[in-house]
This record gives sequence, structure tokens and C-alpha cells, in this order.
Amino acid sequence: MAEAEAEAAGDAGLGSAAAQEGAELAAVIGATVPTGFEQTAAQEVQEKLGSASRISRDRGKIYFEVPARSLPEVHRLRSVDNLFVVVQEFKDYQFKENKEDALKDLEDLVKKLPWTDPLKVWELNNSLKKKKTKRKKHNLQSPASRGKLSDGGEEGGADQNSTSDQEDCAQNPVAVEPTGGQDTENPQGVTSRNGVEEEKDNEQSDVKVGVEASSESGPKAGEGEVKVLRFRVTCNRAGEKHSFTSNEAARDFGGAVQEHFQWKADMTNFDVEVLLNIHNNEVVVGIALTEESLHRRNITHFGPTTLRSTLAYGMLRLCDPQPTDIIVDPMCGTGAIPIEGAAEWPYCYHIAGDNSPQAVKRAANNISSLLRKNESKDSSTALGVPLDVIQWDICNLPLRTGSVDIVVTDMPFGKRMGSKKKNWDLYPACLMEMGRICVPGTGRAVLLTQDKKCFAKALSRVGHIWRRAQTVWVNVGGLHAAVYLLRRTWERADGTRSFW
Repeated sequence: MAEAEAEAAGDAGLGSAAAQEGAELAAVIGATVPTGFEQTAAQEVQEKLGSASRISRDRGKIYFEVPARSLPEVHRLRSVDNLFVVVQEFKDYQFKENKEDALKDLEDLVKKLPWTDPLKVWELNNSLKKKKTKRKKHNLQSPASRGKLSDGGEEGGADQNSTSDQEDCAQNPVAVEPTGGQDTENPQGVTSRNGVEEEKDNEQSDVKVGVEASSESGPKAGEGEVKVLRFRVTCNRAGEKHSFTSNEAARDFGGAVQEHFQWKADMTNFDVEVLLNIHNNEVVVGIALTEESLHRRNITHFGPTTLRSTLAYGMLRLCDPQPTDIIVDPMCGTGAIPIEGAAEWPYCYHIAGDNSPQAVKRAANNISSLLRKNESKDSSTALGVPLDVIQWDICNLPLRTGSVDIVVTDMPFGKRMGSKKKNWDLYPACLMEMGRICVPGTGRAVLLTQDKKCFAKALSRVGHIWRRAQTVWVNVGGLHAAVYLLRRTWERADGTRSFW
């Protein structure tokens, strides 16, 4: 029986033989991505891994199958936030109406799931991480180090980027029976939120805290020859028709997992994170392969609003950069977009600018951090990055007319930065100046904003120089925002703005 094998593997801490078997293992990988950019992520997976992806009805997730040996390439994907190996997926799970019956079914499900191969994939993933970074190795081995997951995590403000990813285990490591509705850092979390699709940016949103409930916490992992694994269950639930809360599902499912594997429940110093994703009648059980979101790769100095690297990648990819293109971010903030661009499209030239001296300083510090990282990787070929950062006035850029191929920027939402009132003057002036510097006919702009009404009005005023080609609706820190792909017309952009 698969469960008997899995139990034996769990008790033994999963023998190293799994690494050898990994060569033949196939894994169904689930990945959380910025909502709205599921198709972009699917295209990247097809290009880099040769695998077709299925986009989930639960927004912000894709699924694809790869050989387990391809895990290192999977971790190098630029468009995904978190990764997990799928244990089993139920596309039309029938929940009982009675709460006790529904929760009992979830408990019974644990014994029926095919855990063996996913656990081998999890172990192979761990062995790869141990080779790569000692920090992650310590996270798996040492209880004290696990708390580092939240370091440098607050990605700026909830305005520009969902802080919900760093939830990863920073919050509420309380034992037993947490009270309901622990949405912790973000109101986007799971519990009985019915706004569903918006909060799905991050896959393991909050109810991890509900896992430990039905089992006593065992913070001391066995240090003997046979290591007893520590675990937690994170439940992410969306939908109105469930009779139970996310905390209750995580608690009861977690109790059954503990009983099945004889693992120890531990909210913060865990080795294994079991994921229970419930979206209406769709249920996916998985095992996390990432300890912290992959979007935390470039930024070390955060501002009041810091865009996630994965969203920056999606925006850049939308404008299809070509070798030798000059790409400008005129409101760069901490530099997330140009830094991502320089890392992924090094054959383009990237210019970052902002009117705030503090923002320019942060961006410069982040570029320096990237340079140091590149040097530490291979000092013999450390050539720098094709990126400059400048302080300037967005409405009067020190760039020649028609000299820029692409403009990509995160415009002020008017919440944490600027104001809605100022946007009514700023947006049309920005679009006019962007039109001036872009090459007529071939220039593109990809602009993110939550102030959609103001943007639509501004765009109508400069319709002679910009045509809207595509709109991608995204969730940014719980805010319903839009990414607009604009194409430059052949019309001349005059410097005069008298018609504003």
C-alpha cells in the first residue's frame, strides 16, 4: 500500500536512496504566480522546461509535470512565487454539509493519499537546497534558524506588493487551537474570505497557524539516528459553501497527518509543510518545496512600496524586449523592474530614475547588492550589469526624443505614494513625456496602476500617441490593479502641454 510505504519513509526520515530514485521520478508541480500573469508563467515553463502547464481555476496558480531531476531549473523560473509538489488533486470534491462529517472526511483522506513519490520529490528538493545554500540547510536542521524566513521580507508596503508571501512562517507560532480568522499580516488570507480570486497571489496565505491544533506541539525534533520529522499544515480556503473554517480544516487534517506519519507538529521549526488548498469544490493536497517566496531574489533595501520581482518580470515580458533595446523605468522606486530586467535581459540597456533622492539611493544600493551577488557567483566573469540609476523629473526627462524603445514602470497608486488628486495632473503629463522619448511606431510602454479611472482619462487625452494593446488585471497586495500594454503611434509627441 502506498500509505504504508509512505509511513515507513516518514518514520525513517526518508532514506537517501530517494535521491537516486529521483532520476526516474516524475513530479506534478504546483506554482503560485502573480494573479493575472498565469499565462506568462505557463509560457516561461514551456520555454525553459518544455512542459505544458494547466492554469488553475483558482487564480494565481499553475500546474505542470516535470522529471524530478529538473527541480533546479524549476527553482530558477522568474515568474513563480512559491512551489509545491502535488500529492493529489480533486477537481470536484464533495464536502458534507455537516461540519463534523466534512472534517472527518478530510481526516480520513490522509490515509488514502499517495504520499510516497511526492515525499521522495520533497527529499530530493531538500538535498538540492542543501548543496546550494548552507542557510537553507540550517533551516531544515536547526530549530533556531527557521525564524529567518521573515528576514527582509516586508517587501515595502501592501500598496505595491503583497507582503503576504513572507507570511511563510513568521507569524503566530502559537500552539494548539488558534482562534479563528488569523489572517495575520494581510487581510488577503484564507479563512472564510469569499473575495477569493484576489488573494490568491500567494499560495500559502495564512492558516498555517491552524495546523498544530489537534496535536501537542513538539518543538524538540529528535536528534538521534532516526530523525522524527517536524511538520505543519497550511490550509488556504476560498468559497462560501464550506461548513468549516480554514483553521478547523488545518487542525483536523494536521492531526490525521501526525497520526499517520508519527511526525511532530511544529509551527515554526518544521521540516515539512503540507498544503491543503481548498477552492470551492477543488481540493489540492501538496508539499511545499520553497521556504520563502522566490520573488525575494533581488531587493535588499525596501521602500514604502516595493514591487515583487515576479510581477516585475511579468511586466517586462509583456513588452517583449529585444536585444539592444533601451528600457527605461522613470519611476523606479527601489529598482525592482530595472534590476529584474538587467538580470533576465542583459542584452538590453536599462535606465532607472526617480524624482525622490531616497528612492534613487535605495535603487543604487539594490544594484550594488546585485553586483556583489554576481561577483560572489563567479568573480572571473563579473562584468557588472547594464543598468544606470538617475535622479530626474518624470515630466521632464533628460532623454532625447525618440531614443527609448520601452518604458516599464509602476505608477503611483495615490495611496502610500502621491495622492489620487495629484494623479489627475501627473498621469497625462507622464504619458506625454513617455510618448516623447519613445520611438514612434515601435515604442512600447507597460504601466501598472490601481488608479484605473484616472489612467483611462489620461490615456484618452493622449490617444494620438498611445494605443492600448492589452490589459492584465492583477492583485497587488489586495488591491485590484491593472497592467496596461501601450503601443506608440507614428504621431509626433509635441512638448507643449497647453491642452491639459
